[in-house]
Amino acid sequence: MIGVGRPLAAAAIAVLALAGCATQGPDTPPAAAAPPPVAALPASIPARDLVGRWGYASYHKEADRPRTEAAARGQCGQPYVIGAGPSGGVLMHLADEAQQQELQLKGGPGGKNYVGPSGAPAGDPKDREIVSFDGRVLVLRWVDPEVAGRYGTGIYVRCAARA
Repeated sequence: MIGVGRPLAAAAIAVLALAGCATQGPDTPPAAAAPPPVAALPASIPARDLVGRWGYASYHKEADRPRTEAAARGQCGQPYVIGAGPSGGVLMHLADEAQQQELQLKGGPGGKNYVGPSGAPAGDPKDREIVSFDGRVLVLRWVDPEVAGRYGTGIYVRCAARA
């Protein structure tokens, strides 16, 4: 039994020696760094185009969109105000937030546009996708399916200027 201990000890020393070779030493070049983050794409819609007074309504079924747009138009007596943010974004609410905060317009793959928190990539779960915008009607859909299920697709209809 005494002879068995020496080969096991020698094997353990060999394993430790080989493990030491696998670590980086001072002369070993560093491992490949992660690729740099992809630069954010600019939105094709400038933030200033969203600033203003809007009638708002939402729907869950696409068939309800025409009726919902008419309902949004009727909300201009109590408009939702999208303000200009101090850093070039827009002041709007995020889901389940009582206070407006500055959100940025972000460009995404395939020419899509999003509105959401700064620093997060386009299409982040807190973002809303700009489904369509013609200067008069803005349609926004929440990216997060759970939030979209609660709030639906929002339609904002620009209110006439105050007289």
